[in-house]
Amino acid sequence: MRFLPVNLNAILVELADLDETLALFETLQANPVAGVDEIIPAARTLLIYFRPAAVGRAELIAHIAGRDVSHRTDRAGRLIEIPVHYNGEDLAEVAQGLGISTDELIRRHTGRDYSVAFTGFAPGFAYLTGGAEFRVPRRATPRTKIPAGAVALAGEFSGIYPQASPGGWQILGVTPLKMWDLTREQPALLLPGYRVRFRDAGPLPDSPPAERPAAPAADAPQGVDALEIVAPGLQSLLQDLGRPGQTAQGVSTSGALDRGALRAANRAVGNPADRACIEILHGGLSLICRGRALVAVTGARMPLSLTDRDGRPLPAESWRPLLLEDGDRLTLGAAQQGLRGYLAVRGGFAVAPVLGSLSRDTLAQLGPEPLRAGDRLAIGRISAQRAVSLSEAPTHELPVSQQVVTLDVVMGPRSDWFTEQAIRLLAGQLWLVTPQSNRVGIRLNGEQPLTRSNQSELPSEGTSPGAIQVPASGQPVLFLADHPLTGGYPVIGAVASYHLDLAGQIPPGARIRFNPITSFCELDDAQPNPHALKKTL
Repeated sequence: MRFLPVNLNAILVELADLDETLALFETLQANPVAGVDEIIPAARTLLIYFRPAAVGRAELIAHIAGRDVSHRTDRAGRLIEIPVHYNGEDLAEVAQGLGISTDELIRRHTGRDYSVAFTGFAPGFAYLTGGAEFRVPRRATPRTKIPAGAVALAGEFSGIYPQASPGGWQILGVTPLKMWDLTREQPALLLPGYRVRFRDAGPLPDSPPAERPAAPAADAPQGVDALEIVAPGLQSLLQDLGRPGQTAQGVSTSGALDRGALRAANRAVGNPADRACIEILHGGLSLICRGRALVAVTGARMPLSLTDRDGRPLPAESWRPLLLEDGDRLTLGAAQQGLRGYLAVRGGFAVAPVLGSLSRDTLAQLGPEPLRAGDRLAIGRISAQRAVSLSEAPTHELPVSQQVVTLDVVMGPRSDWFTEQAIRLLAGQLWLVTPQSNRVGIRLNGEQPLTRSNQSELPSEGTSPGAIQVPASGQPVLFLADHPLTGGYPVIGAVASYHLDLAGQIPPGARIRFNPITSFCELDDAQPNPHALKKTL
């Protein structure tokens, strides 16, 4: 059992194999450690988030190190039968690689039950173990699009793609069942501990079943106080503090990228801190008040323009509550500093939550749709809290394009997969923020790529906000709120949790300087000092 640093509030526990990993996960669920918020199991690891104020890292490690991982409880979980049309593009090639016929491959794949070990990659995506116990390498070149319902193999796992997406797994066939359906009480068809039995459903029908039409977007009824969107700008999304606790269904937390700005906007209008705001990318949002509303804008510095129904200008400032009357129009100009602004309205928005949150997860395509011109957002019930004018400025300096922004970094968990030169380069050169960056992550470009000393394939493991993941190109990606729950590229370090709000405000064209605040070290329960070194690079 190895303990590796992830961030100031997270560690990675690495075990010998999947059985040990699931045994430890089982015992931590049965007898939880106070102060642990979330556990994300993967092929060989558990990613554990904790509250340092409730449990210290050394204390947490000591609790975990004493757990028995020698065996798992043999529980027969719920059985789900999956019909499969075995017509996959890789079926013949996989059979040839295994030295068997396609008929024999299908017979083995349907001959024994699989178990759901863990979830990740996308909502509803389950990693299945056991069954035929095939071991199949990923494709050398991933496909740009794998269809929803594709039944596939990779490594020791079987899996079913819940939605069309890129991927490198080997496709055996397709199932008509929906792995992820928000109309169900439990959207994910498969959860950890479930059993799966594949059934040969014969040839694929000539015409696929008709898709259900999408539900119309929610619209505020006439006579209800609302904000009507005239122009959404580049991207305007509803965001709150996210949806923690959904990892069993393969759903990450998501939520606002600058949480401090969201809380400040809510405080300005007298809302609870966790109410949803409109997150505005780079400005350009324009709206008209229908009825009356008290709003506030925080986050990126965006010039405000407020006019009444007759077009006469009215005073408006950011970080102050603004009372809007019927017909008033508020427009946010292009961001002059920072990247994302937050608009709160007193009472919040009366929009139906998805899995307990109004946050839009852009990677998982989960939550209310991006705002469009003509949308009318009904205003919710007014709280009893008092609106205030905020005297404080943002907790961090808002960056601009071309500026160098310094972010503190906790090294690990896979720093030891990289050369000593790569470790030096991470902090020693500037990293350009490219236009391909988004809410999933900041795509970076450096003059010299980061090279690995360990070329092995990393089994999928949990990833965290702030993780600096390094793909084969050697150009890192800094994960933000909509990052995938698990990933298969090594993480060299992670932006310290207190700098994540700042990271969410860095515009394309800026450059990042990474400042390691720790050297990489393997942790153990005898190290109360987080900077103590056992193994360094």
